[in-house]
Amino acid sequence: MAEHRHHTRVRLRPPRNSVDPRARRWWTVQSLVTVSGPLLLTALTLGVLSLLFFPGALPWLGPLLLVVLVLPALAYTLAMPAWRYRVHAWELGDTAVYAASGWFWQKRRIAPLSRVQTVDTARGPIQQYFGLATVTVTTASTAGDVKIAGLSDADARLLAERISAAARAVPGDAA
Repeated sequence: MAEHRHHTRVRLRPPRNSVDPRARRWWTVQSLVTVSGPLLLTALTLGVLSLLFFPGALPWLGPLLLVVLVLPALAYTLAMPAWRYRVHAWELGDTAVYAASGWFWQKRRIAPLSRVQTVDTARGPIQQYFGLATVTVTTASTAGDVKIAGLSDADARLLAERISAAARAVPGDAA
């Protein structure tokens, strides 16, 4: 008689804590600096150059620039920060730190506190302007760090202290 096994799919719930609402503005400015701004600047430059040197190209180049550069840049700047804000979250439990990040490609990481090696806080120039920071938890794992971006400076400091204290309180793995 064949043995039947029932495999239940376990769904991981989202972490409980959202990042700071100012993170949406940070990600908006970041998109303008890194992706949308260069696309819009390229479209403007090509449009002006066409107007000055090849005015006959504007009837077909204008719509092409709009579809290929302008609309994607605007869509990215409008959609990405809100979408990313819905995804980014974190939680510190008794035995692990849990973070969700990304927007299009989403990632969830759970790191046991017994494996924590370092806890760092970083603030880039745009983050500093908005009063935000990123906490990075480095573990003894090849899967990479756990990053919690978009926290207020105060929350980042407190979280880094709490993770450090919790990691010290948890006995290490006897590997």
